Amino acid sequence: MYKSNLAVLCLLILSLSSCKNTQKSNTTDNSEITETAPETRQARFLLVHSAWLGGWQWEQVAKPLLEAGHCVFTPDLRGHGTDATPSSEISMERYLKTITDLLDTQKEPVILVGHSFNGITISRVAELHPEKIEKLVYLTAFLLPEGGSFFKAVSGVEGSKAVENFYLTENEEYALVKEAEMHNAFAHDIPLEAFEAAKPSIVPEPVAPLGYELEITDKNFGMLPKHYIECTEDRAIPIAVQRSMYQGKVEKVFSLNTSHTPNFSQPGELAKILLEIAGL
Repeated sequence: MYKSNLAVLCLLILSLSSCKNTQKSNTTDNSEITETAPETRQARFLLVHSAWLGGWQWEQVAKPLLEAGHCVFTPDLRGHGTDATPSSEISMERYLKTITDLLDTQKEPVILVGHSFNGITISRVAELHPEKIEKLVYLTAFLLPEGGSFFKAVSGVEGSKAVENFYLTENEEYALVKEAEMHNAFAHDIPLEAFEAAKPSIVPEPVAPLGYELEITDKNFGMLPKHYIECTEDRAIPIAVQRSMYQGKVEKVFSLNTSHTPNFSQPGELAKILLEIAGL
């Protein structure tokens, strides 16, 4: 969380190189990925960041997964992280394409993880390409029914510091949370100075994808195994809201006693949960 964009880029390069067969060529061309021996099965994790952040948010989670020999992808969605796509060109379709293009390079299914708002995104990806998904994991994320959207899901929610301080820019191009309340809303369990150090990497959230109404079916999305990681001290998506979303829809629930961002406050514990979900 505290490193430069160059360091984050190096991590992403390392993530890609970890996916190849190291006994073969040094290329990072995913077309040359080969099957590993069953006793040393290599899992593939595709981690989708939350609103306002970017692939950089996963740095401390990806590290132990990579060190254990697994493959980790942490893409930036359009307009996030190092991607400079203007908001006028950003839509849910562009978010989806970022992920599906990456999935198209993979011979084996991935464990697809979505944080917060982008639980909606991974649900739609799963509907489009169920054959590419081994399992779905929702990290204090929006697990919504057919026709659900971010705006619908937060309407009337009480007890959320994020919702209470949420607003749109005057031209309704971006969504923001009042700066003075961001630390309290999303990351109260990390030091304020650490949060302040990360602020330059936090971006305004494009509004268009927030209005997207989810399209899923039982045939595709419904057939996939799903897991939920709840964060019991979350002040953005209160625990009662999380539980109302996942109740009866997932195979197993894991709990972390954290804020909305365990990727910063308890990255090691989060990585352990992901490995358990992967069956490793």
